Amino acid sequence: MTAAAPRQSAVSGPQRANAPDPETVMAQARHENFPVASLLLPRSVRSHLLSVYGFARLVDDAGDEAQGDRLALLDEIEADLERVWGGRPRNPLIARLQPTVAACNLEVDPFQRLIEANRRDQVVHRYETFEDLLGYCALSANPVGELVLRIFGMATAERMRLSDKVCTALQLVEHWQDVAEDYAAGRVYLPAEDLARFGVGEPDLGLQSATPELRALVGFEVRRARALLDEGAPLARMLPRRYAFAVAGFVAGGRSALRAIEYANYDVLGQRPRAGLLRRAVALAEILLHIDKR
Repeated sequence: MTAAAPRQSAVSGPQRANAPDPETVMAQARHENFPVASLLLPRSVRSHLLSVYGFARLVDDAGDEAQGDRLALLDEIEADLERVWGGRPRNPLIARLQPTVAACNLEVDPFQRLIEANRRDQVVHRYETFEDLLGYCALSANPVGELVLRIFGMATAERMRLSDKVCTALQLVEHWQDVAEDYAAGRVYLPAEDLARFGVGEPDLGLQSATPELRALVGFEVRRARALLDEGAPLARMLPRRYAFAVAGFVAGGRSALRAIEYANYDVLGQRPRAGLLRRAVALAEILLHIDKR
């Protein structure tokens, strides 16, 4: 992986970064992390999931949007997180985790990996190989899937392996949708080896529309993400129906987003390709059809 610089403040000077507003974070978590299929889950399970999604959103916002010393803020969040297992957390979003951790017997490690992914974002802005990028996804995305399975009471080695495929694929989809936005923020998630292979220079990522070479590269990455998503999709068939529908909702969201990129002819620079409600509904119906046949 691209060597990380020594750990240091994300900005010069002692300016302290403030934690994101809890109400705003929870509103984002509800909107972004709950597909329609999740409404079929028991209320207690939805509450536990929302606690986890709220924490993940808090950490992401701290790493991406906080003004000031983000690394110091992430350290504060981790110290507060540890109080969940033996103390009284100060941040209400972290305090909200305590009932979930107790009820579902969750450990600290997956939460810490989410924090570490955001620390890495402060110092690593390029990835040399696809394997390096997968290593980042193992920190930034896969822990959420593990926590979801543990909340469901369905965590086995095989299910978590498939969950990792789905979560990594969804993270990749987001990166391919956000090429322009990430480049403007100084980050490039397209692996350097792939940029070179397809003859794409980094300045090409800042153009108004994608070059033929960049379209070919994005098409290549879309196929990679789809393959991972397809490999992980059987997870839904291994779960009780009410949990299977929720997992199917996430897989459908990833597949419909990939189709949106295809329909945009792999031009991810002009505007962020988005899947409409109809495309998401069709993708979900396709998955549910297979589940019902089991």
